[in-house]
Amino acid sequence: MKSRLDYAKAAPDAYRAVVALNQYVVSQSGLNPLLIDLIKLRASQINGCAYCVDMHSREALEHGATQQWINLISVWRESPIFSDAERAVLGWTDALTRLPETGAPDVDFDALRLFFSDEEITKISVAISLINVWNRLAVGFRSQHKIEQPVVAAA
Repeated sequence: MKSRLDYAKAAPDAYRAVVALNQYVVSQSGLNPLLIDLIKLRASQINGCAYCVDMHSREALEHGATQQWINLISVWRESPIFSDAERAVLGWTDALTRLPETGAPDVDFDALRLFFSDEEITKISVAISLINVWNRLAVGFRSQHKIEQPVVAAA
């Protein structure tokens, strides 16, 4: 797979706008960094964004996540490792990322209300929206992640 274009160079103003929103979510929203990682990883898995899954897995490890926690995000419904609050965020992330199919159902929204204030739910929703923007840029323009140490399972 080959990158299609460098979107940061092609439209620097647009790129800076997305970076500014990212800066808000990461540094000013008050959301727990691991909660942001959870959102970023789950949406990136749904959207098939290898670049973002790689990046946000590393960030989650830096923020104190275990490898097991990271590994099980893709199958969160089947694993007891996630708290009820994390499950609510994962459900909402799934719902907003798959919005045309889900319509953001009340059951997923109501689950958030058990753990988060209206302000926090809004910020969580902005974080979900942000990673979906990044995913669409990275997947659409075929951004390539670095390969640290190749492993070959079959010759």
